Amino acid sequence: MTAAATATNDRLWQQIRDEARRAVASDPVFGKSLAEAVLAHDGLAAALADLIGRRLGGNVAEQARFAAFSRDAFRHSPELIEASGRDLQAIVRSDPAIAGLLAPLLHFKGYVALQAWRVSNWLWHHDQRDAALLFQNEASNVLQVSIHPAASIGSAVYLDHATGVVIGADVVIGDEVTILQNVSIGRSNELPPRSPRIGRNVFIGAGATILGDVRIGDFAKIGADTVVTSDVPAGCTAIGNPARLANCPGPASAA
Repeated sequence: MTAAATATNDRLWQQIRDEARRAVASDPVFGKSLAEAVLAHDGLAAALADLIGRRLGGNVAEQARFAAFSRDAFRHSPELIEASGRDLQAIVRSDPAIAGLLAPLLHFKGYVALQAWRVSNWLWHHDQRDAALLFQNEASNVLQVSIHPAASIGSAVYLDHATGVVIGADVVIGDEVTILQNVSIGRSNELPPRSPRIGRNVFIGAGATILGDVRIGDFAKIGADTVVTSDVPAGCTAIGNPARLANCPGPASAA
C-alpha cells in the first residue's frame, strides 16, 4: 500500500473513531458495543477482522478463527484494507440515507460480506482453499450473500441490501459497481463454461440475472429483474426478459 493510501486510510479510521466517540457520548448504553467494535482497535484492519469474526462465527471459538484468518490476510496484503476503505466510502457516496461511515461499517451486511469475500479470495490464491470455501459458506448461511473465492471484484463496490446476491467463480467485476439484492451473476449451462465480465461504474438492479460469456460495458445499467445472456455495450441500459437495450450512446436493439 502506498504512503498516500496509508494516509487516506488513517484519515478514514480517525473519522470512524470520531463518529464512534460522538455516538458513545449521546448513547452510553449503545456505547459499550461501539467501544468493543471500534474504539478498542488501533486501526481499520483490526476492527474489520474482529467484525468479520463476530458476524461469521457462531461461537467464541469460531469467531476467533475467522478473525485470525482475516488478520493474517490483512497483514500480508494491506491493499485489502485500501479496497475496504474505498468500499466504505462508496456506500456514503451512493446512498443518500447515509451521513457517516460508522453505520455502514457496523450494520450493513453487504459491506461485511464483501470484506469477508476479500479475505476468502486471498486465501484461495494462497493455497488455503478449504478455508476460503468456509468463508463463502458461512457468509452465505449468515449473511445470505454467496461470492465464490475465485471471483474477481474491484474496489468502491456497493452491495446494497445484499440479500440473495450470488456471484460465481471466475466472474470479473470492475470498480465502482453497485449491485442490489437478489442478483445472480455466473456461468450459463453452455460449454465451454465462461463467466460474465462486468465493467466499471455499472449499476445492477434488484433481481437481475447475468449469465454466461457476456461483457457488461462501463457505465451500463441493468434494470430490475432483467435477464442478460448477451453483451451490453458501454453506457446502455438493459431491461426485460430477454434483455433489450435502451438509452445507448449509439444504435443498439438487443442484449
